Amino acid sequence: MTTTDVNGFAPRNLVSPPASQTDTTIALVWDKPQPADDVACYQVYVDGKIQGICTATDYTLTGLEPSQVYEVQVCAVSRSGAVSRPGPALTASTKPGSERFDITSFGAVADSGTNNTAAFQAAIDACTPGGTVYVPEGVFGTGAIYLKSHMTLYVAKGGVLLGSGNPADYPVMTYRWEGREQLCYASLVNTKDSGGERHEQITIAGEGTIDANGAALFKGEMAEKKGYRGRAVCLRNTDYVYLKDITVRQSPAWCVHLIYCNHVSANGISIYTKNDGYGRRYENIFNGDGLNPDSSSDIYIFNSMIASQDDCIAIKSGRDEEGRRVGIPSRDIRITNCLFKSGFGVAIGSEMAGGVSNVQVIDCSFEDVYSIGTVKAPRGRGAVIENISYENCTLKNYSLEHEDCEWFRGAINIDQFYSHIEYDADLREVVNEGTSIIRNISFRNIVLDTYAGNAVFMAGLPESPLQNIVLENVSAIGRYGLKAYNIEGLALRNVSVMSRMDEDYQFHNTRQV
Repeated sequence: MTTTDVNGFAPRNLVSPPASQTDTTIALVWDKPQPADDVACYQVYVDGKIQGICTATDYTLTGLEPSQVYEVQVCAVSRSGAVSRPGPALTASTKPGSERFDITSFGAVADSGTNNTAAFQAAIDACTPGGTVYVPEGVFGTGAIYLKSHMTLYVAKGGVLLGSGNPADYPVMTYRWEGREQLCYASLVNTKDSGGERHEQITIAGEGTIDANGAALFKGEMAEKKGYRGRAVCLRNTDYVYLKDITVRQSPAWCVHLIYCNHVSANGISIYTKNDGYGRRYENIFNGDGLNPDSSSDIYIFNSMIASQDDCIAIKSGRDEEGRRVGIPSRDIRITNCLFKSGFGVAIGSEMAGGVSNVQVIDCSFEDVYSIGTVKAPRGRGAVIENISYENCTLKNYSLEHEDCEWFRGAINIDQFYSHIEYDADLREVVNEGTSIIRNISFRNIVLDTYAGNAVFMAGLPESPLQNIVLENVSAIGRYGLKAYNIEGLALRNVSVMSRMDEDYQFHNTRQV
């Protein structure tokens, strides 16, 4: 490896995210050098030999041998072609090879009309620790299935795990719905109630598809009303989860829901909750979030695509008194190098009564998405949202499907009057345990162009103003410009906001620094 110093910088904080190792692959992420303006690409070395080149701050090593230890280094390459010295080396290992349990060996039939629930569950139950339940090419219908610790569900290219449209195939169970423990239909892919024990080491991978058949299932579940709607994938009480390359689509509600999960990686996944990716919209689905970490921590989401009917990613931690009593926050979440193609961007809340902290959204693109980021905490939630940053993101929204309303008010959106059609920004209420605090929120290096509504909307409560809000290197144009209410410490640095309709800036009870 021949290197030179490029202004003395090198990539920083190289890690292999939690659980992101298989028997032949190892995923890597790192932070950009500082400053990063001159970086053209990165070179990835394995045991001293170049393995690949990339422009993003993630890379997945492939073609590795099982049960092997590898030394990995990453160098930055400047626009002039100079190669930096590498950052500290990372030692990472592949997993052992795994025993395969093909669902067809347990009686599964690849025609969409057969209910293969028993065959799926038999394969899962037979799977030995570290083993793989294998779904080959073909369409395999099934009802709810339940994963267990130390296993991989692998859906091969051309394979489809197709959910039944019959609510009877999804037993009613108790788990979190919109921030409270309530009766819900089981999801298509679940973990069982753990009886106080935690699951661990669950991987869902492959180039195939998990299709929850939500357009049909939604109607059945809403008509029967034995519980709230299920999800496509709902993993609970699980440590070390890896979602790799899989496509998940058409949930009757939120698509991928992670409840009380820690040490999670999502790499190269695709989620469709609004349309099938070919212009055909799913019918009878609403509240169709893409991926929701809920009271979950230490999460890496990278190199992925979400086309959502609602929030693309929504980070949550329980609702009101129950959420405060449970008191499990969502924190330490890193979202990088992702593409969002419809919906409402990366949201924090509104169910956040256990607290949310330390969230980074970096190097992401938003196409016909209403907002880059929404931080929402209406009265009654309580707790704190803090240390949230959006950096190096672009948004182009030429869709007029949605316009400003009580649910979404800006392409950059911080809203403590969320869900209220009418509100008085001057009317104070008594501060109590349900009064939320939002502080230390930043948007840096943002370019956005939206025809739908406000470019920037930021509103704190008069009794609990937003604290320490930073917009830096932001260039924005919207139907309306920037509106700011009740902010204690708003920093605008190199900010240009333009309105197509009215005045560019409106400030009310806002102290700038």
